[in-house]
Amino acid sequence: MSLKAMPKVELHLHLEGAAPPAFIRTLAKEKKTDIGGIFDERGNYKYADFDEFLKVYEAATSVLTTPEDYARLTRVVLEECAEHGVIYAETFLSPDFCGGGDVKAWWEYCAAMAEVAEGAGKDLGITLKGIITCIRHFGPEKARGPAECAAETAGDFITGFGMAGAETVGKPGDYAWAFDCAREAGLRLTCHAGEWGGAQMVRDTLDQLTGIERIGHGVGAYHDGALMERLAREGITLEVCPGSNIALGVFRHWHDHPIEKLRENGIAVTVSTDDPPFFHTTMTREYEKLNEVFGWDEGDFLALNKDAIAAAFCDEKTREDILKRLKA
Repeated sequence: MSLKAMPKVELHLHLEGAAPPAFIRTLAKEKKTDIGGIFDERGNYKYADFDEFLKVYEAATSVLTTPEDYARLTRVVLEECAEHGVIYAETFLSPDFCGGGDVKAWWEYCAAMAEVAEGAGKDLGITLKGIITCIRHFGPEKARGPAECAAETAGDFITGFGMAGAETVGKPGDYAWAFDCAREAGLRLTCHAGEWGGAQMVRDTLDQLTGIERIGHGVGAYHDGALMERLAREGITLEVCPGSNIALGVFRHWHDHPIEKLRENGIAVTVSTDDPPFFHTTMTREYEKLNEVFGWDEGDFLALNKDAIAAAFCDEKTREDILKRLKA
């Protein structure tokens, strides 16, 4: 089986961040909005560092202004995922970008995306679940709106809550109200940490936020043996995005990436693309590089995907169905 055709599970994918540049340019043209400064001469997203990446990300997202826009985007992203063998995906969604954090507006956006996801399940064979995120650099008060939106729409499509954005802003505990609100609504929890904040940020996230099951990125943990032991012992899954880490300069080269070390220390790692067009990657490319650099083979990838579906924020029937497809 080719690496592209291999069935895959992806747990760390930002919906807006997965928008192809051409799609965003088309929307901008339709809306007569000038965002040309965010693209390079080849039409790709253009940024120099993580701070500029966030600005370009938000500029691209600014042309997504209606539920229909998000429905179109969801379809485009799912077609791309399915082309690279993804059969189950979870995508990060922020009500801050979908209706300004207003619960009534969010219902409309959520319904539009859920309808497209249901259709894609039938004709593309891919299952999509949504994880609502607050944006850390927007501040703790702004995190309350997304949490309330998450609690109101928790169900078959919206299954989790998390936090994205610049992890060096504030302390994890500053956002505890939002996570408590989501957890009490029955949502499962993840949080970006350890991409830029190092091992200490991973530890602080686990200590200050109750009920965290997964850590987005988490690669800074490899500096701390005791933390790696804790992650393995407590069954915390890491949503690792190697291509993203290389593109943003967290690590200089694939050979420097700690995913193999984390795995060797008994930590459940998964592999995702994060914001694929920004980082010129796909799930196929991630697998190809893991095969080339670390020698991962079909057995390694099956184990990787079994760990991913075990950590997925879905119901047991969906988990069983995906697991059967992985083993087929």
